[in-house]
Amino acid sequence: MPILSLNALNVYYGAIQGANDLSLDVEEGEIVTLIGANGAGKSTTLRAISGLVKVKSGTVLFEGNDITNKSPDIIAQMGIGHSPEGRRVFSNMSVRENLELGAYTRRDRDAIKSDMEKVFVLFPRLRERLGQNAGTLSGGEQQMLAMGRALMGRPRVLLLDEPSLGLAPFLVRDIFNIIRDINSSGTTILLVEQNAHMALGIANRGYVLETGTIILTAPAAELLQDPRVRSAYLGE
Repeated sequence: MPILSLNALNVYYGAIQGANDLSLDVEEGEIVTLIGANGAGKSTTLRAISGLVKVKSGTVLFEGNDITNKSPDIIAQMGIGHSPEGRRVFSNMSVRENLELGAYTRRDRDAIKSDMEKVFVLFPRLRERLGQNAGTLSGGEQQMLAMGRALMGRPRVLLLDEPSLGLAPFLVRDIFNIIRDINSSGTTILLVEQNAHMALGIANRGYVLETGTIILTAPAAELLQDPRVRSAYLGE
């Protein structure tokens, strides 16, 4: 059984359809990426999984349980973390406070301390900025904080929405190496990313979305060689 499964998902923003009979599976331990143009429905898919937008019809199954339209806090507590597009850090709060908020559903204080140390191993710069307000961090540091905050909930599945957006090329490489490390430590990842080349380079499988519909799915290595993908998303 896939750890995460979407079945015939339909999501609307008013009259505009954001997801159209969308079905996909994520197996435990995988990195799966969603690629497509702006407005294709990638972020909508992640937001539907984490309960941030309402699903009109279809189901979201996590570990075999129907979590469709459950509240975001319940979904986070069940084991799905979400690092949103645009980072969405709490700018007037310190790095430490942002990280602690990521663990707000947990009561295991000793384990929370241990997990914060693990975040610092992945993102050493956050340890250096612990007392600093998040709003004063660079874009790359804010992205690290958003990912670290999501990891503080000990997710079984981590949803990453545009982690490289607006970052310098050397930071993009760092972020993708860290995503690989997070996955190697046992976290399943569903990744939305404009940089299709980098995303397919670390993913096991990929789905290509167009106007809320999946038009293509294959192992990532095959999508990298697919002429349609190369022409539309890899600039070749």
